[in-house]
Amino acid sequence: MLTVKRLEGSKMKLTIQASTHAYDVHIKEDIRFHIQEYFPKQYDNILIITDDVIENLYLQDVKNSLTDCQVHVAVIKNGESSKSIDTYYELQTIALEKGLDRKSLILALGGGVIGDLAGFVAATFMRGIDFIQIPTTILAHDSSVGGKVAINHPLGKNMIGSFHAPVAVLYDTAMLTSLPAHEVRSGYAELMKEAFIADAAFVETLFQIDLSKVTKEELSEHLFKGIQIKAAIVEADEKEANVRKYLNLGHTLGHAIEAQLGYGKMTHGEAIAIGMLFAFQVSEDFYGGNLPHEQLHTWMKENNYPFTIVIDVDQTIKLMQTDKKAENKTIQMVLLDEIGEVRIENIDDTIIVQHLDAFIEEVRVK
Repeated sequence: MLTVKRLEGSKMKLTIQASTHAYDVHIKEDIRFHIQEYFPKQYDNILIITDDVIENLYLQDVKNSLTDCQVHVAVIKNGESSKSIDTYYELQTIALEKGLDRKSLILALGGGVIGDLAGFVAATFMRGIDFIQIPTTILAHDSSVGGKVAINHPLGKNMIGSFHAPVAVLYDTAMLTSLPAHEVRSGYAELMKEAFIADAAFVETLFQIDLSKVTKEELSEHLFKGIQIKAAIVEADEKEANVRKYLNLGHTLGHAIEAQLGYGKMTHGEAIAIGMLFAFQVSEDFYGGNLPHEQLHTWMKENNYPFTIVIDVDQTIKLMQTDKKAENKTIQMVLLDEIGEVRIENIDDTIIVQHLDAFIEEVRVK
């Protein structure tokens, strides 16, 4: 059962029950200076996996917080292109060379790419060792919780992966204040997704937000609410057999856009925002007009989300057919009857083509 605690000051804590173990999510400003205090047990050998951007910002703070243990660091290139089989193999080699064993720990210090990649390294190194998520982006609030870890294949995003829950998630909100605007947009798209599938009041709260003026207090509250929603869904369906699929709202087209443009050309959240607009269009055709379609479009426009997408419809269909949610190459989409009322539909290609043609024209005109 999901346990939620609000501690003194700006601290927040959630406890999530995975199938293998329970783990805590701590949300607290400056937690990076006290990482070891939140370890569930003592570790003698630790590998920090981070990227070449975070290395210059927060790596030393985290290293300084670790005492009485061997600490190793692996730095990879920033960006989605690093979520590859080559980088994965390189990290496995480093883990072996540094003498990690089954009682060692991997720290994933970075955004969603680092979390997914380092988590997959941990899941497969010696058949699975402990890892802790230390997210450095708003977007990573989504990927750091739930235990889905993966790398990309040129033919599809997150196609090679596993389920491997972290032993803790340590979220330092102070590390989010220096994020560039496109990363803020990316993270808030996932927060909006969580709101749409579960909480109409949260949707209205987010619609009032100017992303260029979000305060630390507002951000902490929004992160806490988003993680609450995801955690409750993950606990109900850890292996994505049923309701966890709801978290893929906007992802069927979003993932296809990312793959077609080339990973990293558009942030994950920005692609998902476009995917949500498309899901709204299809939902309205299936169930009627009970969704804030225009309001979402206006909010995205006011907050400078990209709308210009140059995609080939035939290639997009093929990518949507190979999405890991597809069944027998039949495209599956997460749709909404209304906010909080989620439906999953298998949709014929010809219908998707019609909607894509109309959607591309709608986005171009607006």
